[in-house]
Amino acid sequence: MVRNILTYPNPELKKKALPVTVITEKTAELVKDMAETMYAAPGVGLAAPQIGVHQRIVVIDVSTKEDQPELIVAINPVIIHADGESYEEEGCLSIPKYSANVHRHARVVVKALNLQGEEVTYRAEGLLAIAFQHEIDHLDGILFVDHISPLKREMFRKKYRRLAEEQERD
Repeated sequence: MVRNILTYPNPELKKKALPVTVITEKTAELVKDMAETMYAAPGVGLAAPQIGVHQRIVVIDVSTKEDQPELIVAINPVIIHADGESYEEEGCLSIPKYSANVHRHARVVVKALNLQGEEVTYRAEGLLAIAFQHEIDHLDGILFVDHISPLKREMFRKKYRRLAEEQERD
């Protein structure tokens, strides 16, 4: 089932997610809904808090349209190593119609649980590394705009206030 994606400035997006202690059928159903929601949006990643569920779960798929989907499900993901530098344009399903360049690590190693409760390790670089960092930030209540300069962040807030005012008038 495709779920509603919370959008900025919803305060739920700033809450820290709780670790998953037991993986149940309900967890599997949530992951299925998250994947459907991400693909429908369309996006390359989605964190549970973006649909109002404060659990440490992310789904990511950076495959292209020509490739077969390669869904990554990461429960309680933790970055255990990061190096290099990246400065790429990012967008977010929770902040539609806005993108900005963000400083990130170029490579990360992430440990997580899969849906079977097994520990898995992902060595990521490029778009996958950025997606992991972006989605794990969501689990900690951090949005990509929290990484941009104070001046750009103020410009972003003004733009979003104007958009909200326009939507209220419509």
